Amino acid sequence: MKLSAVIITKNEAHIIGKTLAALKNLADEVIIVDSGSTDETLSICRQMNARIIETNWEGYGVTKNKGIAAATNDWILSLDADEVPDEKVQQQLQQLPEGDARNVYRFNYLNIFCNKPIRHGVWGGDKHIRLFNRRLVKWNDVPVHENLIFPADINVIPLPGYIRHYTVNSVEDYMQKTLAYAKANAHKYFLQGKSAGFIKLRVAPAFNFFKNYLLRLGFLDGREGYLVCKTTAWYTFMKYVYLQEMIDNRNAGPSRS
Repeated sequence: MKLSAVIITKNEAHIIGKTLAALKNLADEVIIVDSGSTDETLSICRQMNARIIETNWEGYGVTKNKGIAAATNDWILSLDADEVPDEKVQQQLQQLPEGDARNVYRFNYLNIFCNKPIRHGVWGGDKHIRLFNRRLVKWNDVPVHENLIFPADINVIPLPGYIRHYTVNSVEDYMQKTLAYAKANAHKYFLQGKSAGFIKLRVAPAFNFFKNYLLRLGFLDGREGYLVCKTTAWYTFMKYVYLQEMIDNRNAGPSRS
């Protein structure tokens, strides 16, 4: 299978070299879609012979689709900069035949919190489709929490191994990233005409923590599992706080002097 790997980046110098090294013998080309990196990200990508597209940030879906459109192959491996295929995944990809364009390939994810794998709670059992044919599949255009769009008769094929997702480098970075996602998702909800209320602001975050920490056994991941479940609940709370602020500002109308 002739494969194009597409990766979106912004200030990923701490991890992009590791990701590109894992793709060295897998992809016929690697396309980096960068949205204004100010660290050594682009220098590392050039050293490892990746093709670079520099662009303004227009949201996850739109940015990923730019890379897909620029690829020379129809088969696309779409990854984030902090997603590293393990050896078993690499072996599977090296052996894949060209196949039917209706086939999409789903990977197991192992999410890493400050070098500790998280196997339970909201991050446990994570699976995502990341290999597909662009003639039939693309990302939607939502700015955050994007999804793939594909025909109803698509064939989902699971592959063994893990993509190791180095999602958190520090607690401080995790907090900042969580707030950014909460604001972006609140804006999406606002544009969709959704509302916030007591249940969403108070009940939903508490239930989120209960479900992930107790029912989905997040406590088995120790301190890190607790922080993930607590922060996920906080994210749920904050996105509705931001949504309510947007609704209140709209209802207040323009200020009068």
